[in-house]
Amino acid sequence: MPQFDQPLPEASALPFSRSRRLPPYRGIVAVDAKDFTGYPAIEHGMISQAVPQVLQWSFERAGLAEVWEGRRFPASTGDGYVFGFDPAWMPFLIHPWLHTLQETLTEFNVHSVGTVRIRLRVSLHIGPLPDTGGEFDGNGTPRNDTHRLLDSRPVKAMLAASNESITQVAAILSDRCYQDAVAGGFTGRHPDHFIEVPATVEGKKFDQRAWLYVPAPSGNLYDRRILGDAVVGEHERVRAEAAEPAAGQVDGGSAGNGAVSYRADGGNLNTGTVHGGQSVTNVEGGQHVTEVRGDSFGGDYVAGHKAGTVHGNLGDVIHGDRKGRRR
Repeated sequence: MPQFDQPLPEASALPFSRSRRLPPYRGIVAVDAKDFTGYPAIEHGMISQAVPQVLQWSFERAGLAEVWEGRRFPASTGDGYVFGFDPAWMPFLIHPWLHTLQETLTEFNVHSVGTVRIRLRVSLHIGPLPDTGGEFDGNGTPRNDTHRLLDSRPVKAMLAASNESITQVAAILSDRCYQDAVAGGFTGRHPDHFIEVPATVEGKKFDQRAWLYVPAPSGNLYDRRILGDAVVGEHERVRAEAAEPAAGQVDGGSAGNGAVSYRADGGNLNTGTVHGGQSVTNVEGGQHVTEVRGDSFGGDYVAGHKAGTVHGNLGDVIHGDRKGRRR
């Protein structure tokens, strides 16, 4: 039989062997400095030392010194930093801490000596992680996912595409974090401050729903190169629907061949976009304009006063009160 220097794990430690208590839930925050490897090697140590210092300042300035002092399984990653915390604080890390971190980095970069500028990507997540005070605490799927989010395409592209003099922080929240803290109404930021993105990592089997938040945005947030066609296309569709004017009662929907039937018995019918003035049509006797095809109008006669000044291409001009059909 083969000999082992270490004993095999007990059956109780194997997955799916029996039920056991979940580890405590922890919030996880991880940060990464942009373009760390692009700096000369002699500056790497200074950046590695500066990142936790900036984090400490930002937590203290945000009134969250307790979170920093009570951090769990903290670790430097060379170009970044990660630690766990009581998830009850998560709404406060989303706001005001991310905003305060943006301000702290802005001041640091203005006053820093030399050419080093620190801009940070931040990821936030929640999940069960071992936390007994042991050497290997904090290891598990939630922590792995936190680092995957930090390395995901949307948050990297967002920071890279923004103005380095304005945007110092780009954050990405896991869907779990967003649903619990933001959508649940516990964070001092409206959900519209966040952009849903598909978080993917090049070369890794990782694809999760996530949410971008940029405390000081610059550039075009809805860039197809950053968010992808699906996200930007949905955003444009929603904006287009919101911009469509209410055109009274739509009678019967599409009338075929691009025609739409509108009805407003005994009232005013106002459609389209008005520039520099407005045209109001009075429809009498329950009659209505039956269809609109391009720039032509067909249907029953229109009665009432045609008043006001019309600018642009009038086509045929009608003066005074006229009854009968326009031909």
